[in-house]
Amino acid sequence: MDPQALFENYRRTITEHYFDMNGRAGRAQFWYFVLANFIAAILAQIVGRIVFLPVGELYNLAVLLPATCIGARRLQDIGRDGRLAWLMLILIAVTQIAAVLTALTFVFAGMFGFLFVPGLGIVGLASLAVAVVLIYFWCQPGDPGSNAYGPPPPTFDPSRPVSPPA
Repeated sequence: MDPQALFENYRRTITEHYFDMNGRAGRAQFWYFVLANFIAAILAQIVGRIVFLPVGELYNLAVLLPATCIGARRLQDIGRDGRLAWLMLILIAVTQIAAVLTALTFVFAGMFGFLFVPGLGIVGLASLAVAVVLIYFWCQPGDPGSNAYGPPPPTFDPSRPVSPPA
């Protein structure tokens, strides 16, 4: 496995497909992006802890759109609608907003903050269910031929070294 090929896949996904919902993304391309994104997020969290700034949180916010878009393009590779990835993004956002509101109600209303907790649990369970379904879909092999979302994506092979640009 060539680390430069992994970094190049990650870089291309971020720079060339930042908000690209068109086309398809192969299974290897998607999962190697997830791996590189996970490593980068850990490094950003470490740097953030060293310099006492929210570097990790800012990194996750910056990569939110390209990660959702490649997830949607991966769904389109198996012939599914890519909007399911956006459903997950919306559920996570609602969960985070509800958690902040619940924390604020504890601060300002004391024990009345428990009124929001059941709703937060329901949204959290819905997020978990959608995440499990998405992971199942993302693990499926793509359609071998063209589908409604375009031709098959190019094969990503991380064992092939990336040649330096001329």
